[in-house]
Amino acid sequence: MKLVVVGGVAGGASAAARVRRLDPSAEIVVFDRGDYVSYSNCSLPYYLGGVVQDDRSLIMMTPESFRKSHDIDVRVRREVTAIDREKKEVSVINLNTGEEYKEPYDKLVLSPGASPIMPASIKGIFGDNVFSVRTVNDVVRIKNAITSGKGKKTAVIGGGFVGIEVAENLAKAGQEVTLVEGLDQILQPFDYDMVQMLHKEMDDNGVKLYLSTLLKEIKSDSIVVEHDGETFEIETDNVVVAIGVKPETDLAKACGLEIGVTGGIKVNHYMQTSDPDIYAVGDAVEQPNFFTGKPGRLAMAGPAQRQARAAADHMYGRENHMKGFIGSCCIRVFGLNAAATGLNEKACQKEGIDYDYVIIFPSDKVGIMPNANYMGFKLIFEKPSGRILGAQAIGKGEADKRVDVIAAMITMGATLEDLKELELCYAPLFSTAKDVVNFAALVGLNVMNGDIKQVHLRDVRELVESGAYIIDVREENEFEIGHIKGAHNIPQSEIRQRLREIPKDRPVYLHCRSSQRSYYCLCALKGRGFDNVVNIQGSFLGISLYEYFNDKTLGREPIVDNYNFN
Repeated sequence: MKLVVVGGVAGGASAAARVRRLDPSAEIVVFDRGDYVSYSNCSLPYYLGGVVQDDRSLIMMTPESFRKSHDIDVRVRREVTAIDREKKEVSVINLNTGEEYKEPYDKLVLSPGASPIMPASIKGIFGDNVFSVRTVNDVVRIKNAITSGKGKKTAVIGGGFVGIEVAENLAKAGQEVTLVEGLDQILQPFDYDMVQMLHKEMDDNGVKLYLSTLLKEIKSDSIVVEHDGETFEIETDNVVVAIGVKPETDLAKACGLEIGVTGGIKVNHYMQTSDPDIYAVGDAVEQPNFFTGKPGRLAMAGPAQRQARAAADHMYGRENHMKGFIGSCCIRVFGLNAAATGLNEKACQKEGIDYDYVIIFPSDKVGIMPNANYMGFKLIFEKPSGRILGAQAIGKGEADKRVDVIAAMITMGATLEDLKELELCYAPLFSTAKDVVNFAALVGLNVMNGDIKQVHLRDVRELVESGAYIIDVREENEFEIGHIKGAHNIPQSEIRQRLREIPKDRPVYLHCRSSQRSYYCLCALKGRGFDNVVNIQGSFLGISLYEYFNDKTLGREPIVDNYNFN
C-alpha cells in the first residue's frame, strides 16, 4: 500500500508512524509546506519566556530522522495544491524550486491543521509589528522582535489558551503585556465564577486585562480598541493576534469532500471522509461531542493523535471506536494550574440539561505538609441522576490530576455515588485521605439529595446588598482579618451556646473559610430545629477570589472588608 499524508505535525506524523508499525512494507510519503514537521506546536509560547531556550528543541523529528528511524519519506516545503480522487493522485509544488508534479496514493490522510484567524477588516493587522503563533518560525520572529530593542510593550489579542500562554511568557521575558479579550472572561472552557481566580493571577503578575473589549485598528505604536461604546488607544510596540483558528479545508472542498456544519471536514468514527480512501484527522475535522452527539471541533494534539491511530488502524481492518470528545484541557497561568473537562454551565444551559454544581476550596494535601494550598474545584452534575457532567480545578497544586480523574469517570458514565466511592492514592504529601474529588462528590450528593441548601457565589453580592442575615462561623481572630460586610461572627466553637441570637423567621446564610466548618454548623442547627439555614458556596475564600478582580477593575463597592486569599 502507498500512503500519502498531507501535513506533518501531530495528526499527520502520528498516522504515518502508526501505518509503519502496522505495515513494514508500506510506502509512506508525508508532505508539509512548512520548513519543519513534527514540532511541538503546543510548546511554542514557552520559547518566548525561555522555558524552552533553543528553538531547535521545539523540533521533535526531522525528515532525516523520519527516514532513518521509520523509513518514511518526509518532504518539507512541498505544498499539495489539488486532489484528483478519480486518478487517486495529488498535485504537489516544490516551494524551493517551483517544480510541479503528481504523487499517486492508495490511501490519503489529510492533516492540514487550522490557521490563525487574522480578520482583514481590522486595519493594520498585516503590519510588520503584528504576529500570529502557529509555527516555529512565528515564535522566532516574535522573540527577535522583543529582544532586538523594538520596544518593551506587547499587546496580545485573544484570551484563549494560546493568548494566555503567550501573555505569561512575554511577561516573564520582561515585556509590559496588555491582553485584550472580546468576551467578559478569558479561557472559555472555565465558568465565570472559576475564571476570576485566573483574572486575579494575571493582574497580580502585571498583565493588564481589557475584557469585553474589541480590537478596531493596529497602528505602529498603539492599538485602537472599543469597550462599552467607548473607543480609545493603548500604547504598544508589538501585537500578537491569538483570537482563534479556522480549519484548513480548501483542499477538501476543492475535491468535493463533504464539509460539516461547523466548517470542519466531516468524518465517520473511523476518520474516513465522504471518500472512503481519504481520511482526515486533527484540527481540520469535526467530531461528535461525547454528551450531545452534536458535531464540534477541538484543536488539540491529544485528540489528533488518537484520531490518527484510528485512521491507520481502519486501513488495516482493525476495529476502533471513537466515542467523541469531552474537551479535557489544562494550562498554567503564572503560579496557578488550571484544568477543565466535560460540560461547563454555559454548555449545560445551551443544551437544556437540568444540572447543579458545587464549588469547594479544600486543601490539595494534608495542611501541615510543605506546599499545601487550597484548590478551587467545581463539579457539575445532572439532576436527578447525579451523572457527572464536568469539572474545573484551579490551584497551585495538581489541578490536572483531579480533572483527569473526572475525565475518566465521565467516559465511564459515572455518577456522584461512583465518585464518592472511588478509591484513590493517598499519602500526606500527595493529597488528603478524602481527596478533593471525593469531597466534591459528597457535597454534591448533599445538595442533590436536599440535605443542605446552598447559595452560589454569584448571588452573594445581592444577599449582602439586601441586608441578608449572614453568619461567619470562623474564629474571632479570623473574622477580624477580613470578613463580609454586615456579617455576624458566631464561631463554630460558640454556636451551640448562642442559638438565641440566630433568627428562625428569615433565611440564615452560613460561611467559614472554605465551607467545611459552616457545613458542620448547618448540620448542628438543623438538628436543633432550624430549617432556614443555607450554606454559602465557596465561603469567604471563594467570595474573596470571586469579587476581587471585578471590584478592582470596575471600581465597585466591595462587599468584603479586607480580602483574604489564604
